[in-house]
Amino acid sequence: MVKICCIGAGYVGGPTMAVIALKCPKIEVVVVDIFEPRIIAWNSDQLPIYEPGLDDVVKQCRGKNLFFSKDVEKHVAEADIVFVSVNTPTKTQGLGAGKAADLTYWESAARMIADVSKSDKIVVEKSTVPVKTAEAIEKILTHNSKGINFQILSNPEFLAEGTAIQDLFNPDRVLIGGRETPEGQKAIQALKDVYAHWVPAERIICTNLWSAELSKLAANAFLAQRISSVNAMSALCEATGADVSEVSHAIGKDTRIGPKVLECKCGFWWIVFPEGYLELGLYLRVQWPQRGCKLLETGRAGE
Repeated sequence: MVKICCIGAGYVGGPTMAVIALKCPKIEVVVVDIFEPRIIAWNSDQLPIYEPGLDDVVKQCRGKNLFFSKDVEKHVAEADIVFVSVNTPTKTQGLGAGKAADLTYWESAARMIADVSKSDKIVVEKSTVPVKTAEAIEKILTHNSKGINFQILSNPEFLAEGTAIQDLFNPDRVLIGGRETPEGQKAIQALKDVYAHWVPAERIICTNLWSAELSKLAANAFLAQRISSVNAMSALCEATGADVSEVSHAIGKDTRIGPKVLECKCGFWWIVFPEGYLELGLYLRVQWPQRGCKLLETGRAGE
């Protein structure tokens, strides 16, 4: 039996692993977290997260092939595939403070994985991380590997609050990025085989590591720009007597634009928008300062 362990029992890790367990009954899935109250909640009738449909999914699988535990090292050591879904908050000090992602938790997880592993593993980035994070994680794992082989994959999540379970049941796409080596391609195929239990092959997109990492940030930025654009349009509507909901509806009927994420909102409501959007804006400013990148300024929706 293939064993999957997910480090991090938060909004992404918990629901994602629950759905994998439901759709892959022959795969053992364990979600681990050092925060004991969260694990206790996942094992109770009052889950720490509310999402429509999540309670039913967990109840169907928990105790069969889905488990929640605080014994992090034991289950990481036993796993074939380790998802890492830890927090990546915005840095509060040092270079990039207020903009760049703080990877402290990710780096700690990587060191722990290297320390406890006794067999080869596939390590999957599930958190929203800056481009090239996989390279830094590879260095940590390789330095502490003790001869064990690790393959890093990027498998970013595209969940929205309120529809997370449906997003997982019927995703627009599943994105898997890995190294363009025989070992990397084998790891990609292993994770692809997991999702293939319920996701059509044409929706599983396989890329190199950096494309997968950047695609997540780019998707966040594009969606945030849509919100910013329609919010800016609302001011013009007020000045001209137009109705922003009617304008949005009319614009959304254009198949090149589409109706999604064209509602006026007070800021960004996706969980990962702030970190991912700021991270991409910081990167573009560093790379092309002469072009006057205004991503951060135009992204301040609702102000």
